[in-house]
Amino acid sequence: MTSTKTDGPQSGGPRGRLRAAAPLLAAAAVLYNAWLLESLVPTGLDARHSYVSELYAADGAYRWLFGGLELVCATLVVAGAVLGATTAATGDRAARAGWWALAGLGVCSVADVLMPMTCTPSLRPGCRAVHPTHTLTSALVHCCLFASMALIVWAARRRGHPPLIARWGMPVAGAALVSSLCTVGPLIGHGGWHGVAQRCHLLLVGAWLALLAHRAWTARPVPDAPPGPPARRPAVGSAARVASLDGARDGPPTPSISSGPPERAE
Repeated sequence: MTSTKTDGPQSGGPRGRLRAAAPLLAAAAVLYNAWLLESLVPTGLDARHSYVSELYAADGAYRWLFGGLELVCATLVVAGAVLGATTAATGDRAARAGWWALAGLGVCSVADVLMPMTCTPSLRPGCRAVHPTHTLTSALVHCCLFASMALIVWAARRRGHPPLIARWGMPVAGAALVSSLCTVGPLIGHGGWHGVAQRCHLLLVGAWLALLAHRAWTARPVPDAPPGPPARRPAVGSAARVASLDGARDGPPTPSISSGPPERAE
């Protein structure tokens, strides 16, 4: 009979470690949209025409609040992604690479906070929207995000598992890509309404993290290799019978030939 591993989140098995990633990714999905707090905090920003990064710009009044939440979110993403990468199936290189790309997203998000915008472009007319280091780290965040989406979705669609990612991963990734492209207006001198597009993009990224959390929590048990047939032990006395049969096949022993004539009995 084939047995299966049913290790829970408390165990140290691969499935237990993967399930441990689920609450981390679920919390990250919520914190990735911490910008919703701007409706409660007087930031002075117009959500329609401002980047979310302006919430933790160097001259922002609530930089440490929103920047701190972003750092916590990035830490959760890295931790969950590392658990996912180290428990991926050995032969599933695409999914493993996708999890590592997600970890890269978290690392680049940390850099995004540590190298923020120096000023808020939507509030200060003389402030440029392009801040070289921050723009670079933001670009790397998006590269890692879409790499993780492409690899994990491709692996899921190829295997048909997990079904939720195989079905919804592509629409979420496509919508996230379109909304991301709609945020580049200020970077090329055509701003306006990019804040709406970016906030829709962040909601879609949160949905992606939620899909990964669901995938981690509902991971299938890994079946053990079926045991081989038991070794057959020879019955008692079989070795003696085999030896006697071998002796019978060999025939009677060859008599020795004497060099001289046989002796006569007196």
